[in-house]
Amino acid sequence: MISDFRSDTVTRPTAAMRRAMAEAEVGDDVFGDDPTVARLEERIAERFGRPASLYCPTGTMANQIALGLSLRPGDEVLMEERSHTYHHEVGGAARLWGAQARLYPSVRGVPDPKSVLPLVRTDDIHLPRTRLCIVENTNNFHGGSVVPVAAIAALRAALPPGVPLHIDGARLWNAHVASGSPLPDYAHLARTVMVSLSKGLGCPAGSMLIGDRADIAEARRLRKLLGGGMRQVGVLAATGLVALDNGFDHLRADHARAKRLAAAFRVDPATVETNIVIAEVKDAAAVEQRFKEEGVLLLAIGPSRIRLVTHRDVGDAEVERALAAASRIIGR
Repeated sequence: MISDFRSDTVTRPTAAMRRAMAEAEVGDDVFGDDPTVARLEERIAERFGRPASLYCPTGTMANQIALGLSLRPGDEVLMEERSHTYHHEVGGAARLWGAQARLYPSVRGVPDPKSVLPLVRTDDIHLPRTRLCIVENTNNFHGGSVVPVAAIAALRAALPPGVPLHIDGARLWNAHVASGSPLPDYAHLARTVMVSLSKGLGCPAGSMLIGDRADIAEARRLRKLLGGGMRQVGVLAATGLVALDNGFDHLRADHARAKRLAAAFRVDPATVETNIVIAEVKDAAAVEQRFKEEGVLLLAIGPSRIRLVTHRDVGDAEVERALAAASRIIGR
């Protein structure tokens, strides 16, 4: 059996999810009359304490829609230097919205207002306008680090009113469970929030964009523009409803298993806050291949960095297999 630690997007929907897909009541979501999608959007909005939400095929699309709500050609958006939106969304800010990115530094993904605020452009006809700031939580390439609510609140207080926040919360479920912070505490600090259903909650697809009613109405138009207007998509949205009922149970176990993996990969377990372990190695591509030969799939994310992610498909047996492989490969 293969142990797959490459991503926290699971490969096997639960039996309850499969039943929900088969039995889902559907309509045409482009016309807004898929009842299962509507129920999911209402429940997500309620869970985050905001007026509305929108079902999107992917987190990347939901993030780009959020950019499109705030940016016009020639504007500037602030992003964390290792952020997914900057490195892994195909240059969407520039390609789709004609905006440029300006990168801010952080300590393991946590922004310091003293470092971010000087990057906000002054009102000068020679300069682009700063129109958005993005915070990623948890921060993927800082090892699943949690950005505390207090840090986001401090950033929001420091930024001018005309520079809204967007939270790329693909793994916000993990931050919520690890920190104990209520989801509305995050959501009320940002103009928009994206959360993935296909990450920690284990759905086969889907992400949600959360915000005010006017923004979500415009987001629906931008989703259509980007090709995300799906029809009888209730068959997928149904899995989100199942996940909201019981999809949080395994997250603490995911976090504990990640800590177990850390020491074997020469990572301080105290730095592993959620479900991601990033280790330094001499030759990441070679290490990835060597683990694959041992039946363990992990991901090289640079010349000298590998990433392992725990999720619902990874139980104790899979962790033991990875630990045994690590003792033979990393332990040398």
